[in-house]
Amino acid sequence: MDNAAFSALSLHSGLLKNLETLGYQKMTPIQAQSLPSILNNKDVIAQAKTGSGKTAAFALGLLNKLNVKQFRVQSLVLCPTRELADQVAKEVRRLARAIHNIKVLTLCGGMPFGPQIGSLEHGAHIIVGTPGRVEEHLRKGTLRLGDLTTLVLDEADRMLDMGFQPSLDAIVGQLPHKRQTLLFSATYPDQIQTISKRIMNDPVMVHVASTHDKSTIQQHFFKVNSDKERMTALQLLLQKYQPESSVVFCNTKREAQEIADELSSLGFSALALHGDLEQRDRDQTLVRFSNKSASVLVATDVAARGLDIEALDAVINYQLARDTEVHVHRIGRTGRAGSKGIACSLYTEKEAYKVALLEDYLDQLIVGEPLPPMQLLEKPIFSPSMETLQIDGGKKQKVRPGDILGALTSKGDSEGSENSISGSDVGKINIFDRSAYVAVKSDVCKLALKKLSQGKLKGRNFRARLIRS
Repeated sequence: MDNAAFSALSLHSGLLKNLETLGYQKMTPIQAQSLPSILNNKDVIAQAKTGSGKTAAFALGLLNKLNVKQFRVQSLVLCPTRELADQVAKEVRRLARAIHNIKVLTLCGGMPFGPQIGSLEHGAHIIVGTPGRVEEHLRKGTLRLGDLTTLVLDEADRMLDMGFQPSLDAIVGQLPHKRQTLLFSATYPDQIQTISKRIMNDPVMVHVASTHDKSTIQQHFFKVNSDKERMTALQLLLQKYQPESSVVFCNTKREAQEIADELSSLGFSALALHGDLEQRDRDQTLVRFSNKSASVLVATDVAARGLDIEALDAVINYQLARDTEVHVHRIGRTGRAGSKGIACSLYTEKEAYKVALLEDYLDQLIVGEPLPPMQLLEKPIFSPSMETLQIDGGKKQKVRPGDILGALTSKGDSEGSENSISGSDVGKINIFDRSAYVAVKSDVCKLALKKLSQGKLKGRNFRARLIRS
């Protein structure tokens, strides 16, 4: 029997059949190394990056031992950000399709508290949430975890980086001592070792090397003399490669905002992503970047953790990461799924020690390349082909993606071909509780806005507007 096949595991037949229909052929390295111990009810510490298949590893573990008839919270998954929590909950639901009447609930900050209380009163099997909000529910007595059998800490290193240690301690203090604890982390700093000793019982260690195929990611290093030259270098690299989507990594929130503002003033379609953004602005930023109506995302490491952006053309390290493993994690966001990717890193003389650490870690000599020619600054700046429209109606108003697509592509009696929008003109559609976003090609943007503003969704009118920086 193939050891990398899911059928080699002691999984329920319903879960195995569903994995087959979802196209899950073989286990990824992290799944193959961690799942046997997880299914054996052992505590596990797994070091693996985003995109390694870790979510399916712990999700299959907690689903396999779930007792659906016992309508109480049996598993708690803690994530550093709402985006990651939403992503994890979505994956758990996908993997649980063969299990009837299962309820997965998300509890995250930045969302109204009242509706969450109502959902909890109706009961749930699995909670996926952020530490601050879960702790708040526990403190107010709206969440009870006395029947919990599994605790998962996803991206534990970032939760600690974001200052969630007190919340984690408070949550763990209210959990049954007899439970399974699974800890997933991209890096393994001292803090993780300390917390694992305190909350875990004889954990199995699993480590999947976070290296990347050199054939899919081209790494380039550029030495600059000053911060002013760093900005010019960033412009030159964006002009040379003209990526449709790129992430520029900075080390602080202030720098991320300043660099995004500077790029925008120069004519680039750039947005900032950092911890000081309000949740609504964060949602909008992620929607616009993922639907290709903004081409540059300037982000801090903490803010970018858990991002699920497909086909990222380039990663640019405006500054080198403080940690070598974080550097590998950053560049691993490009060149995924066999596609080619570019990773460019800028450094000054002061950062030479970081370059030396990277050379040891990557086991390769790093040689600074000359920057692209200055004439590139005269070249026209890349402009995204999509625009984003916001609609003031969402899940609460029962708005669905099909309603929006139908409204955009419908043909009125008097409409000619010049007044029509085809399905290929419409990009990603994102639905939130009280708003929705749709990407449309720039050349049909005015017509799309008119159709949404003057037409009807669900038999009623909704306000629509173009989202611009």
